Amino acid sequence: MTQTGSAPSATASVSSPRGDARALLAAGAAAGPLFLGAGVIQGLSREGFDFTRNAISQLGLGALGWIQMTSFALTGTLIIAGAIGMRRVLSGGPGGVRVPWLVGVFGASFLLCGVFAADAGAGFPAGTPQEAAGSLSAHGVVHMLGGMIGFLAWCVASFMLARVFAARGQRGWVLACRLVPAGILAGFAGSSATVLAFTAGAGLGLLWLTAVFARLFITAPAPRLL
Repeated sequence: MTQTGSAPSATASVSSPRGDARALLAAGAAAGPLFLGAGVIQGLSREGFDFTRNAISQLGLGALGWIQMTSFALTGTLIIAGAIGMRRVLSGGPGGVRVPWLVGVFGASFLLCGVFAADAGAGFPAGTPQEAAGSLSAHGVVHMLGGMIGFLAWCVASFMLARVFAARGQRGWVLACRLVPAGILAGFAGSSATVLAFTAGAGLGLLWLTAVFARLFITAPAPRLL
């Protein structure tokens, strides 16, 4: 008796570390636009919120605060996914361990901020005194420190990524890796004068992260087909 069997299709794709890495990097690239888009929409629609006086983090307060807290959680999860994809494409090269680890810390900081809310103040939520709070609450301190550590980790990772792009001969990206963190830190330093400086610094950091994830996605080898 002759037995016959069907051979695998020559065009059937299979799961591979390369394909998985690209999917994870794509997820990471979505984090910044998701967080900033959700923040802008909420900031324009919620009573009492003013971008010139209030930080996006404060949108986690009030009856609709769950929307912003969910945004924190989703953003953190996507960044951590992107960090895993980054680890796979940078494995064996400069910064192949430390850079993804630092990006993972950045993602974890969003998860932390999604659990510990910022303090009320500067008129938000509606009915809150216009003056800034005289002191921070315990959850406000955790929120602030978590965010600071996360963005500092991302700034350090960005400096280290300069070696990655230098090894690839991408000089423009090397320069950006060194200049963008300075812009982020300058925004944070200017927050004592206006909250808009802080928002600009944070926004720059998230958009830069999206750009890096997107670049690594584009240059990552496509999954092989069988």
